[in-house]
Amino acid sequence: MKAASSSPDLPEERFGSSRRRRLLMPLLLPLLLLLVWGAGTELGWVPPQILPKPDAVAAAALDLLHTRLASDLAISTERAFGGFAIGGALGLLLGMVNGLSHVGEELFDTTIHMVRTIPHLALIPLIIIWFGLGETTKVVLVALGVFFPVYLNTFHGIQSVDPGLIETGRVYGLRGLRLFAKVILPAALPSILIGVRYALGIMWLTLIVSETIGTTAGIGFLANNAREYMQTDVVVFLILLYAFLGKGADMLARLLERWLLPWHHAYSPSRRR
Repeated sequence: MKAASSSPDLPEERFGSSRRRRLLMPLLLPLLLLLVWGAGTELGWVPPQILPKPDAVAAAALDLLHTRLASDLAISTERAFGGFAIGGALGLLLGMVNGLSHVGEELFDTTIHMVRTIPHLALIPLIIIWFGLGETTKVVLVALGVFFPVYLNTFHGIQSVDPGLIETGRVYGLRGLRLFAKVILPAALPSILIGVRYALGIMWLTLIVSETIGTTAGIGFLANNAREYMQTDVVVFLILLYAFLGKGADMLARLLERWLLPWHHAYSPSRRR
């Protein structure tokens, strides 16, 4: 009889293969776009004043890194997350109040939805009149942008909690804040975090616009300044930088979901395999 040959641990092998695939698959499309970009500019299909070569963009990036990029990035990040903290906290608070209280819903919800239909960037002239051209205007604009997705998803998440769960909690003696902390908030948390994830994207979008208004620092200022001097390589680099910042914010939201929702089937380790 032939000796039984040793075989690798197939589940472990499949897990390793799946993990490598998850790491590599998201890189395929960006690498393909980079190759098409390089080939198109190298072969002269696209004029350099329309889209510069990748090496020109890389040179512009290095030049900014050696001069002022770090300080401008720090200023933009402070503005973005300052506005996010204010708008997100207000959206979370009002979403909880209106989701838990019929009186709060009747008093605030209709007005909030009326204001939500107004594009927050359309309020720029009014906000400038109120707050001037300083830092407050930029933070207020970001706060307005992130408020509504956090509010809507918090409100929806709380109102969508299964009444059976609430009744079960009451059977076990949970009331008031304990019922909210043990039953309602965990059940609403997936919806709340979707709102946070969406708001993080709006945060950077709003910041781009706000930093073109009466400012002398920030990534938006660099992009606006480069546009005035027709520095296409700098503009392209800053657009790519915004894309990476947005992706970083999305990854932060995903990590937050996995940390806060280990019990949820959508974020369980078995599903990620």
